[in-house]
Amino acid sequence: MGATKTDHFTDQQNDLAILAKALGHPARIAIIEYILKVDACICGDIVNELPLAQPTVSQHLKELKNAGLIKGNIEGNAICYCINEPGFEKIKGFFQDITERLEKKRSECC
Repeated sequence: MGATKTDHFTDQQNDLAILAKALGHPARIAIIEYILKVDACICGDIVNELPLAQPTVSQHLKELKNAGLIKGNIEGNAICYCINEPGFEKIKGFFQDITERLEKKRSECC
């Protein structure tokens, strides 16, 4: 069996691509913003905030959780979601590296 395309990239590159893909939908950005605003929430609260059906919100939450951007704890018959900081630290580090490289390169021309 042949290698998958992701095998040609580093673990860090693959991890960042997964994070970026998870953030690549406006509903997921809205979910992250809402969780940050309330500092924790239950799925039903998120459904009330977005113009999406409950199954659609659940699918977006699943994608964010699988990517490691949020985490959820079962509380009774609901799940309470919060931000998973290590996932955002990876994104922050990536953009920080880009910013630092761009600042060094400002005197150069492409």
